[in-house]
Amino acid sequence: MSNASRLPAGAAIRPMDAADIGPVAELARRIWQATYPGIITQGQIDYMLAQRYNAAVLAEELGRDDVAWDVLWRDGARIGFASTLFSPEGDEAKLDKLYLDPAHQRGGLGGALIAHVVERAAARGCQTLVLAVNKHNAPAIGAYRKHGFAVRESVTKDIGNGFVMDDFIMVRNLSSTTPR
Repeated sequence: MSNASRLPAGAAIRPMDAADIGPVAELARRIWQATYPGIITQGQIDYMLAQRYNAAVLAEELGRDDVAWDVLWRDGARIGFASTLFSPEGDEAKLDKLYLDPAHQRGGLGGALIAHVVERAAARGCQTLVLAVNKHNAPAIGAYRKHGFAVRESVTKDIGNGFVMDDFIMVRNLSSTTPR
């Protein structure tokens, strides 16, 4: 079953284009401000938004051949997005970003976006899909587990400006047709 058949009426996933850059940067800001207080500090949220979700960074990534960006729409509004990085060897993909507006986190939309990324990576011949998720983000961890991801390792990494990533690295084997 393709990811499109999992989407409710009024929802669609399409490749990101230049017109999406500003609105996706704003969506990222809204999502981070709604989701991460209590998990990380406001300074860390501001740092991540400045480093990873500003329009210049999004435009640079959108122009790369090894990155695929998708936008999730519902009733004419952007409500989520994902970016996937593909390794030069082609055997592994990294789900670099996947975010959904908290108001739309029920009803299978996030799962459809995850399934879309899994299908894209498998179609490109990737054997594994990896991602990093904050250890304190229980809803995200649960969603990824539901879609066949398992914790591979725990990492703590200082990425600068007082921001220490405290993440699980999760992985899904794509050579199997059913999630673990």
